[in-house]
Amino acid sequence: MLVRDVMHYPVITVEVGVSLREASDLMWEQGIRHLPVLENGRLVGILTDRDLRMATSELSPAPRSPQARVEEVMTTPVLTADPLDPVEEAAKVMRDRKVGCLPVVEGRELVGIITGIDLLDALVAMTGARLPSGRIEVRLPDQPGQLAKLAQFFADRGVNIHSLLTYPDVNCCVRNVLRVGSLETRRLADELRQAGFEVLWPPEKLWLK
Repeated sequence: MLVRDVMHYPVITVEVGVSLREASDLMWEQGIRHLPVLENGRLVGILTDRDLRMATSELSPAPRSPQARVEEVMTTPVLTADPLDPVEEAAKVMRDRKVGCLPVVEGRELVGIITGIDLLDALVAMTGARLPSGRIEVRLPDQPGQLAKLAQFFADRGVNIHSLLTYPDVNCCVRNVLRVGSLETRRLADELRQAGFEVLWPPEKLWLK
């Protein structure tokens, strides 16, 4: 999944000369928290609701008037993304740099914006959580052919794999989180264990004596 698949467009923006009051009113009206700032059509900064609160707070070392210009408190230079960037790369940049959005630029043109909520939507879509499905998590040795064996297990039972996410685990293993086209996940988990797979979810049923 690419940035262009989840970004918002067209983008609501302000010019550098707009007042903080006008920018705040625009954010409230549009229900947004980030405003790219343009100068003669070129992206020069980003303004967030947090920037506005900090700039105008009486607790600020140098409170700004609501009539101050946006360019006085905006963040510049701006971190951006390309429409063809993978969403996970955008997520890594936002996490590493602790920012809540990335304006999306193609060439010198602002073509979209991606936020933390957009990344959560992407995660839901990539995991297939919106589809009628069951969740199964299996730990596999980090060796060639192991994932193929797991896929073959489901193919032999006519169960479709809607999505598959993997990530490294301890002791040279890989965790595999699957969304499968069946709600009978406990039965499938039991059969996986009988076939020698280590199933992490759903857990084995504990029978009380």
